[in-house]
Amino acid sequence: MPQSSFYAKVRRGLPAVIAQWLALGQGDTDRLALILAETARVAKLGEPEETPSGATLEAWCDAERHDEIPLWAGRTAVFLLVQMPARPQPADDDEACAWAYCWLRNRQVDDYDAAVAGLPEHLREPLDAALKAAWVDQQGLRLV
Repeated sequence: MPQSSFYAKVRRGLPAVIAQWLALGQGDTDRLALILAETARVAKLGEPEETPSGATLEAWCDAERHDEIPLWAGRTAVFLLVQMPARPQPADDDEACAWAYCWLRNRQVDDYDAAVAGLPEHLREPLDAALKAAWVDQQGLRLV
């Protein structure tokens, strides 16, 4: 089933998204955890029950623990990464799928072209295939 394999890539890519946030964010890991949680709350990207610690964020970077990462954390990390002047990009297909999935979940768009148009220019090529897959996945999950 395409949705299942796509979502598995998303989950496997989330640790790299969190790792990019830790690598590029300014501050120690506890501060970056606080920024992540507070941004999720303010930007309405999720409702963390509690603010994770810096050690928790570091643990989420471990590829073996990808199922432990709450979606609000990935969505918020992508939200923040997209705005960075460093212009970060995903490093591989799994991470690109995580970026694309989070990008679509963070936005309300009516069609694929609007989703692409909203992307910063530097992410259009790296997310091309992943965004198409994310769009197909999202459409497959909608009730008719």
